[in-house]
Order: sequence, then C-alpha cells, then structure tokens
Amino acid sequence: MKLKLNVNRNRLLLSLLGMTLFLLSERTLCQTVTIPIETAGNALVLQADNNKDLKTIYLGKRLSAPNEYEQVPGVYHQPTDPSGIFNSAYTPSGSRNLVEPAITVTHADGNNSLDLRYISHQSTKVSDDISLLTIRLKDPVYDFEVTLYYRSYYKEDVIEQWSTIRHKEKGNVILHKFASANLYLKGESYWLRQYHGDWAKEMRPEESRLTHGIKTLDTKLGTRADLFQPPVFMVSLDRPASEDEGTVLYGAMEWSGNFRFDLEVDAQDNLRIIAGMNNYASPYTLAPNEDFSTPPFLYTLSDKGKGAASRKLQQWARNYQILDGKGSRLTLLNNWESTYFDFNEARLAELLKDTKKLGVDLFLLDDGWFGNKYPRNDDHAGLGDWQENKSKLPNGIASLVKEAQNNGVKFGIWIEPEMVNPKSELYEQHPDWVIKQPKRDEYYFRNQLVLDLSNPKVQDFVYGIVDGLFTKNPDLAYIKWDCNAVIYNANSAFLKDQSHFYVDYVRGLYKVLEKIRAKYPKVPMMLCSGGGGRVDYGALKYFTEFWPSDNTDPLERIFIQWENSYFYPAITSSNHVTDWGKQPLKFRIDVAMMGKLGFDIVVSKLSPKDLEFCQHAIKTYNTIKPIIWQGDQYRLADPETGNVAAVLYLDSTKTAGVLFNYLVNSRYDVGSKLPIRLKGLDPVKQYRISEINLYPDTQSTIPDGKTYTGDFLMKVGLNPDLRAGRASVVLKLEEAK
Repeated sequence: MKLKLNVNRNRLLLSLLGMTLFLLSERTLCQTVTIPIETAGNALVLQADNNKDLKTIYLGKRLSAPNEYEQVPGVYHQPTDPSGIFNSAYTPSGSRNLVEPAITVTHADGNNSLDLRYISHQSTKVSDDISLLTIRLKDPVYDFEVTLYYRSYYKEDVIEQWSTIRHKEKGNVILHKFASANLYLKGESYWLRQYHGDWAKEMRPEESRLTHGIKTLDTKLGTRADLFQPPVFMVSLDRPASEDEGTVLYGAMEWSGNFRFDLEVDAQDNLRIIAGMNNYASPYTLAPNEDFSTPPFLYTLSDKGKGAASRKLQQWARNYQILDGKGSRLTLLNNWESTYFDFNEARLAELLKDTKKLGVDLFLLDDGWFGNKYPRNDDHAGLGDWQENKSKLPNGIASLVKEAQNNGVKFGIWIEPEMVNPKSELYEQHPDWVIKQPKRDEYYFRNQLVLDLSNPKVQDFVYGIVDGLFTKNPDLAYIKWDCNAVIYNANSAFLKDQSHFYVDYVRGLYKVLEKIRAKYPKVPMMLCSGGGGRVDYGALKYFTEFWPSDNTDPLERIFIQWENSYFYPAITSSNHVTDWGKQPLKFRIDVAMMGKLGFDIVVSKLSPKDLEFCQHAIKTYNTIKPIIWQGDQYRLADPETGNVAAVLYLDSTKTAGVLFNYLVNSRYDVGSKLPIRLKGLDPVKQYRISEINLYPDTQSTIPDGKTYTGDFLMKVGLNPDLRAGRASVVLKLEEAK
C-alpha cells in the first residue's frame, strides 16, 4: 500500500514538474527579445516580438539608458500596419508581407511562401572596436533558415550587414531575391542624394524627396558596373542635410557586379531600404546544405551632417577595408598620353630618364606592350595575348625593369586581364572562354569582349597573367588593372545554369584577386575601369587605389573628387596631371595633390620653369601627403553652389593642416570676396599660415607666417585671395608654439 502511495506521489510530482516546464516554456515564447547594436554615437535596435518576428524598432542616436530602447515603439502613433512586419529586419515574401521583400524563394515542393522567425542570436567581441552579431531565423514550416550578420565598428559608427541562406529541404530551392540588408527609418520626410554618370562624367549628384512607392537604384552591366550608377547613396531625414547639419545615412555595397537598392516609403510614412546584389536575370538554385552568402552592405549615420558621416567612413576605410590603408603610395609618371600605343624600347628608355628627372617614384607602362601575331597597336587587337611585343620590346619587360632600376626608379605595368579582342590568339584558341551567346552576333564594347570568370580555367589564366609577370620580373612594383567593357549577350559555356552567371562572375573575380593577394600581399595595384567604372569597397580590399575618371581636366576633377570624397578617402584617389583642360600647370598639380599624385605628361616638352615647378611640387607633396592621406577632411566651400572650392585636410592632433582653394568660375571680377571659415581646429591653439607650392618667381599675397587662433579661423575665417591669375592657392597650417 505504501509503495502504491509513493508511486502516485511520484506521478503527481512529475505531472507538476511537467506543467511547470510547460508554463515556463510558454512564458519564454511570449517574451520579447531586444537586441541593441551600439556604436559610439548610434544604435540599431532589433526586437523579436511574441510571435518571434524579428523587427527593427530603432535606428538613430545612441541612448544613454539601453533599457529605454523598448519604449521607442510606444511613442509613435502611426497608421496600423496590417501585416505586422512592415519593419521586418529581413522581410520574407509570399506569406504576410505586403511590401518589397528582402528575400523571395521557391521551395523544393514549388511553394513560394516564406516566413522567418527568430531562433537565437550571439554576440562576439572581435576587438576593442569591432563586434559581430549573428541572428538565426528559421521558417516554422520548411527546413529553411537565414543567418543575419551585423559587424559593428564602435569608434567609426559603421555597420556592415550581410546574410547567409541555407536549407535542408528534399530538393533544390530557388532564390529569386537575396538582399544583404533591410533597414527601417522613421522621419518626417526623406531626401535621397544619388549619383549618375558616364565615361568622363562620373559622380554627378542628384537630390530629391522620396515619395510613396519604390525608388530603385541599380545596375545590370555585369562588369564595369558603376559606369552609369555608382553603388553609393545618402538619405537625409526630415530635410536635406548640409555639410555640418542634419541627420544623414550613407549606404554602400561591397560588391563589384550588379547591385540593387530599393528605397520604399511605406503606408506608415516610414522608409524601408533594401540593399544587395541585383537579382536581375539571376534566380539562384541552392542545393540542400549549401550556403549562399551575400556581400556586405555598409552604412553609417550622422546627426551632424554629411561631413561628419564622410569622416567616419573614411576613417573606417583606412583602418579596416582598403588594402594598406594606413601605408604609403607611389608617385608615378605614366606614358599613356605621351605615346599612346606608339612606343619602343628607345622611347621608353628616355621616359625612364624623365621619370628620374621629374622626381617621382615609379614609371608606369600603359596599354600597347603585348601581342605578336596580333600586335597591340590600337584597341582592335591583341587583348588577351600577354606576351611582350617583340617589335616594340625585343628585350622584354625585364630589360625595362632593369633600366628603371638603373635610373633609380621603380617600374609598373598596365593589364586588362578580364578582357579579350576577337582579333587575338586567345580568342582563336579558347572561344569557349568568352562570354557570348552562341546563336547571336557578337556585340562589342571598345572592340572587346569579356572572359568568363565563372570558369575555373579562366580564373587560372587570369591569375597566371599576373603571376607570370612577377615570376619573370620579381622587381615589378605596380599593376594598373583595367576593365573597359561591359557584358553583352551574357552566356557562359561553362555554367550549366545561366541564371547563376552574374553572381558567379564576381565570385570568380574575387577568387583570382584573393589568390593574387595571398602570394603578393603588398604590391600596389590601381583599380581602373575606363574611369570610375568599378569603384566599390568589395574591390578595394584588393587594390590600394582607384582611378576616378579618364577626365583629367582639373576643373572637372574638382567636382568628381569632391563627390567621391564623401565615400572614399584621399589615399585611394589616383589623380594625374595631364594636358587636359585650359588651366595653368600649377592649378593642375594642386588639384592632383588632393589624393595620390601622378603625372601623365611629356616631361621633355616642359619649359625650364615648368620642370622646376614640377620638381619642387613633388618635394612639397612628399612633406604634406601624410596629412592628405590620413587626416580628417573638411569641405569648406562647395563648387556646386559658389565660385570657390575649398577643402581642408587636418591631422589627428589638430596641429597641422593643408588647405586647398580653387576659383571654379572664370567670369569677370569673380574671386574669393568673403573669407572662408575653417573647421575642426582647436579654438585655443595659434596657427601659423603660409602659402606653399608657389610657381617660380611668383609672390604670395598671403602674409607669410601670420598667426591666428583656431577660434578666429573658424568663426571669421581666412581669405585665400582667389582671383583671375591666382585661381589656385594652397595654404599650410602649423601650430605656432
């Protein structure tokens, strides 16, 4: 009898324990999970609600009391969200969603619906500055999941966001859309600053108010993807941000192929931003247990205008993203505008002597050095045949590298390894390596076609071009990597599924670049693409610098470099002095100094004074380049809105700076009528002002060595005395102790 009572008592205890665990489980399911991602100035706050829908509840200035983030949704009295997921952190399609999705799929059984529920999250401290948050989402019906990644940089206020998609369904799943990020912002209004362009017309800004509906910025070019639409934008909240006022978000894709930004003002008057690879012609078949990872989308938020946002992004780029971002760069002389395709060893030997005479670090041999059966004497032939042209260079590249060393300079070379001319041995031998439709006429961009980098054999070939040059010429010091054609008639003879092509091409390119950097980690390489046709932070992991535009008219370059500087630091911008434009040599050199200085001129045709000035300017540049490359940039006078452009670079200790000033209007009696107010200085420090980079036998109108407090220079300002005949003025600031 006693045994029976014990058994019954045990059963009762187990029953009570089970009920307790059930109640605890139910309570856990009903609890919300709040996940703040905080940087020094900002916070992105996600929340999994009672249904485990992961939502964005806040993106803005960091709160001093983190527990108050949960109160944010309660202070907004906006129209009802009928779906309950307008602010989804990663919006799925085909279930409750009524707005633009971040992800769209067809399951193995043909079903097109997707629901993503919060499962878990984990935060890892990578360093004092970097944290990585991972959030796992899963469909409650299908064995399909997405992991969201948020890598935050505390000091720089930058977040990188991407996703990994995987499943364990009984068959393949088709991914129709696969965004990297899905942001959600609240404001009274939203103002988009976007960019457009073409060859020699890069980074043209446009600003407009976003209205209800969807604004899409995208590209479908395959390669040289930025030609018409750069992968960067700004969104201002409430009103267009100025340089120093207003709230603005910068966004940029780290991807060198087709991208897409969807900006949607929803029915609640909030802004949804979905960013990632372009899904154009790219439904992707994903096998069970296979990972599909998207490239990072990066963003930073500033409540102190566009200038503060750009300085955060530039600092992040130098610290973490650009190859050797804290290192040095080489000044150079390029032969392109001196010779074009018409050169030989004797002529190059003279140019190598001119390189030494000029005082730069390196001579860069541009297009035209290769091809024998089909000599590269113009842009119609030879591309793809990377053997030295025996007629032009009977002793090969090695003799030029040695000749450069004899002259005390380094040697670099131009390549365009992703491309092929139909008139080439490579095209004849490997037509299956070329991107083209077999049943359609070939259509050319700059008389060339693109090689199929989704093919591992082509990847090996492209890597071999670079590796072969360095194997034969170990002292080769620089590569200019060009990419002049877009993709027409997209088709790969290698791929079974053509809808994978646009994604796999860029992945193939990155495989080649990773292999190159594994063997040659520090060799400087310029990212060129007929101008700024492939400028993004995905590529800049592998390149030390980029070519903003083939348009080297210095007046035009002021505008191009100005807009690029919102997203990219000066150390990445290759600026060459050429004969483009009508401005004097001093103006051209001063503009080119605002980045990585190079020359593309005929040195032997310079007058004695011009040569003297160039030599002196290079020496001056070498003393100030650390400030330009690593300093904080302040835009002081906007060339779009006035007659003057002015930019200040200031070192981190606020003890030294370089101020560039230009007259951008040549009409009668135009000049710097008003003083230019400086920014970023220490108000109590005394600064000595002196004009530098003066042309020989000219006198400055700025009192040399005069001192001002930082307070005076920021509140009253300084007049550089710009006027006709004095259209370019460079001033140096030094703390007077």
